[in-house]
Amino acid sequence: MISVNEFRTGLTIEVDGDIWRVMDFQHVKPGKGAAFVRSKLRNLRSGNVNEKTFRAGEKVEKAQIDNRKMQYLYADGDMHVFMDNESYEQIELSEKQLEYELKFLKENMEVHVITYKEEVLGVELPVTVTLEVAETEPGIKGDTASGGSKPAKMETGVVVQVPFFVNQGDMLIINTEEAEYVSRA
Repeated sequence: MISVNEFRTGLTIEVDGDIWRVMDFQHVKPGKGAAFVRSKLRNLRSGNVNEKTFRAGEKVEKAQIDNRKMQYLYADGDMHVFMDNESYEQIELSEKQLEYELKFLKENMEVHVITYKEEVLGVELPVTVTLEVAETEPGIKGDTASGGSKPAKMETGVVVQVPFFVNQGDMLIINTEEAEYVSRA
């Protein structure tokens, strides 16, 4: 058990039979009444984000989450196969479990697979990935880095706003958390 006063970003807890990751929290001490902790939690099973308020000092169960480094191998219908680099054990995850992550996944990419008591909860992507531009309007001479942006469809299908000088076939570094252009690779 852990006190809500010990919350920190990234902590995983078990509340009402679900596994939650603390995304944000705030200790509130009103002038009148008891102190409380306002938190923003992400459900690791469904991906939903909820705001929940706890009384100061309230205890919650800490969830022990395991991260295993695995390699994305291939898609087989709506199932996606990952392999443990050490034991060569393979697991399959459904398209529903990887809805957001599929926008950035390429074959042979290394990711962290998140598990809780042998239950696979999902995949944690690296903060940035390098992807090739599949489609975008051609750059025009005189376009500058600070002159605006245009949409570009990457090799995985995700559409990202990029500077005008980016052309089809360019390799770009993309932030996976915000789905934003970072720089050329």
